[in-house]
This record gives sequence, structure tokens and C-alpha cells, in this order.
Amino acid sequence: MSAMDAAADEPVAAATRRTRAPATAYISWIALAMMTTSSVASLRAAPTMAVYGLACVFLYIVPAIVFLIPTSLVSAELASGWDGGVYNWVARGISKPMGFLAVWCQFAMTIFYYPSLLGFVASTLAYVINPALASNGVWTALVIVVVYWSAVWVSSRGTKGVSGLASAGLIIGTLIPGVVLVTLGAVFLGQGNPSAAPMTADNLLPVWAGLSSLVLIVNNFLSYSGMEMNAVHVGSLKNPAKEFPKSMFLAMGLVLTIFILPALAISWIVPAEELSLTAGVMQAFDAVFANFGAQWLTPIVGVMLVTASLGGMLTWLAGPSKGLLLISRQEGYLPPVLQKLNKNGVQQNILVAQGIITTIIGLGYALIPNVSSAYWIFSVITTQVYLIMYLLMFVAAVRLRRNDPDHARGYRAPMLGALCGIGFAASLAALLIGFVPPSQFGSGSPATYLVIVAAGALGLGLLVPFLFYRLRKPSWKQPETSEVAAS
Repeated sequence: MSAMDAAADEPVAAATRRTRAPATAYISWIALAMMTTSSVASLRAAPTMAVYGLACVFLYIVPAIVFLIPTSLVSAELASGWDGGVYNWVARGISKPMGFLAVWCQFAMTIFYYPSLLGFVASTLAYVINPALASNGVWTALVIVVVYWSAVWVSSRGTKGVSGLASAGLIIGTLIPGVVLVTLGAVFLGQGNPSAAPMTADNLLPVWAGLSSLVLIVNNFLSYSGMEMNAVHVGSLKNPAKEFPKSMFLAMGLVLTIFILPALAISWIVPAEELSLTAGVMQAFDAVFANFGAQWLTPIVGVMLVTASLGGMLTWLAGPSKGLLLISRQEGYLPPVLQKLNKNGVQQNILVAQGIITTIIGLGYALIPNVSSAYWIFSVITTQVYLIMYLLMFVAAVRLRRNDPDHARGYRAPMLGALCGIGFAASLAALLIGFVPPSQFGSGSPATYLVIVAAGALGLGLLVPFLFYRLRKPSWKQPETSEVAAS
């Protein structure tokens, strides 16, 4: 077609575009289930629950019922009725200050999440270089600092296409290693080797030793978190009312399978008293490969796990901070220095400020003698900060249903009040239990544990956003630039 022909056809094409309704890009409920599974499932939490042996099945299913299901269905209703994510939901349902607190907690949890994630990366990478480094706090701290700042440098350059690493990570760093671990673990038992953890009906429930025996279940709430982000896709289903619940239950089945079977496989191979919460996955691979005379595969699996973890980190690094930036520019919640963008349109100053705190936290691995204890403490703080956001979300959902029942929603959660009540109670219980030192770390000082967790969860989750809100100024509001709007 010549340029003249194209120019002549432009008015016709424009008129056609004005009269033709835009096509809706639907996705299947199975595709949504796979997307949800890829964003939630991971092998990183397996060693934490392998400590409980067969009881890990119970400890995974309970939070799935009382937290995963309410979170999925409630966030689906909110996402199908109101754009803008958790800030808009809470701001409309409760108030703008509470909306800021919610989006702040969604961002702040990553400050503790990255040290715990990179602690896992450091221990896994140690098996590629020297397994003795897995319990070395200085090595762990060094990896956290170097890898985090490298990721900030990559993100600040506005690199595109990184998100594809997360999808590939589900296959490379989760499904393939998980299938290999479970298969070889089953063969290990089939050869007549005894299981390191008893697999009898008497071990289906965890041994009760007071509140401290329940603390490790808190980590499972973090394992299931993030469902409110997947809920934004509910509008892409042809029949959300029927298809979304099916999608979520399929995803829950897949996630439970990925969580439970590798945890069981680890408990078959590695005794609980020898299990490292950061290096437990690699301990299991190393032991089972040694049984088959194939320890040369251990470093290869380590590289696969590290690659998947780093890909996931890069895709998440700028996401929560971008949401915080957009709200802060509109409402003036953060000082201008934290709202500045670099030449690539990336909120580099927020990432740098986050990195300074992450570096200080990462040094905790060098200062706390037991690497597993440091990993657990940071995981608990991450969970508690995130749970504050969920508490606000459940309250906002109830208030929006009561105060604005006729607002158009693409999906209405059944028994919303009961779902929110169960989710709120479970989240609050998990938050409070997180202040109790777990029974596995009884040798440490309970007072020190309480101070560290309280300072991290309450200080960063409540005090810091309160100070930002009280000190805000009208001049902190910034016009929305085209770079911010585009991103």
C-alpha cells in the first residue's frame, strides 16, 4: 500500500475505531490459576515446615483455609469494583490516612523481605562454592549487600523484560527442582532407608508445647500473601462469579502441592535438629544426590534456585515502591526528595533509601550468631508488617459492602462478612503470635527477640508512616508527570 493510499484510508479507519467496541481480552480460569501459582509458590519456605515432619501438612492447610481463601475472595470483590489497588480500597472504605498506612505496609514489608530472600540466596549459593559458608553470617551479609545494590542499579536503569524471569523462575527454580527432590526422596525411602521424621498417624498434628510451638505457622501467612495483587485479573474472566472461585481453588491445590511435597521430602532426608532454615533445601538435595552418587548435581540445582530467586526479586523490587510513589505525589505523603525520578523515570531515591535500611538489616546476619535465627526473625517482621495491610483490607471490604452496596462489582464474594471476620481474626492472631519466640530457638533471649521484632514490625509498620503523615506539607504534592503516568 502506498503512502497516499494509507493517508486516504486513515479517516475510514478512524471512524471504524470510533464505532467498533474495543475487544475484551479474556483469560481462562485455568490460566489465572497458573498465574497465581507462579506468583505464590516457592521452595524457599520448605525447610521451615520440614522441621515439623508430617505435621507440615496440617500447618499448611490451616492457614490456607483461614487466610488464603478469605484473602483471595475478598480482594477479588474489591478489585472488580474499585481501581487503584489497596490504597483506594482502604481510603474509600475507611479513610485516606489508613489508605496510606496500607500502601506503606505493602511497601515496607519488602525492606525485611529482601534480606530474608537474599539470606536464602546466600545459603544456596554457598553450596555452589563452599557448603561451609551456608552458616557463615559474614558471607550471608556480604551477599545481601552486594546483590541488593546490584539489583537497585539494574532497576534504576529502567531495564525492560525482567518480568519474564519470574515466569521462567516457576519452571526453572521451583517445578523442576521440586519434582526432582520429591521423586528422589521417594526413591530414597523405596530403597529401604528410614525417614528422618516419623511418618505415622500419630505425627499428623504438631506437638503442643505452648504458644511457642505455633509460631512457625506464621511464616505460612507470608507464603500465601500477595493474593490481592492477582485479584486485579478478575475482570479478565468471562464469568467471574463462577470462574474466579474455581481458579482460586485450583491454584490453592497446586500451591499446597508445591509447598507440602518438597517439605515432606526434606523431612525424609534431613533430621530436624540438623536442618537449616536457609540452607535446608540444599541440604536435602546434597544428601539425596550423595545417596545416588550424583553430588555433582548439587551446584547445578543451586544455580537454578538462585536464578529463580533473583529473577523474582528484580520483578518485585520497583513494584511496591512505585505504588507508594504515585500515592505520595497525589497526596503529598512523602518529602519531595523521595519523590524524585531519575532520567529513566525510576524512583531511584526511594530505592536507595530502602537499600540503606536493607543494608543495616542485612548486617544483622553477621551480628546474630545463628543464621537460621536471623532468617526467622526477618521473616516474622516481614509477615507482621504485611498483616497490618490485610487487617485494614478486611475492615474496608465490610464497610464498602455496607455503605455502598449498589456500587457495581464484577464479582461479589459469598458470605463477605464471615470471610472478613475469619481473615481478620486469623491475621490478628498470626500478628500477635509472631511476638512469641518459636520453640526451635529457645536458647536465645526472649526479651531480645521481642525487642527486635517489635522494633521492626511496629516501628517500621506504624511509627514511620505516622511521622510522615504528621510532618506532611502541602508543598509535598507533586504534579503527575508523563513519566510517572506511563509507568
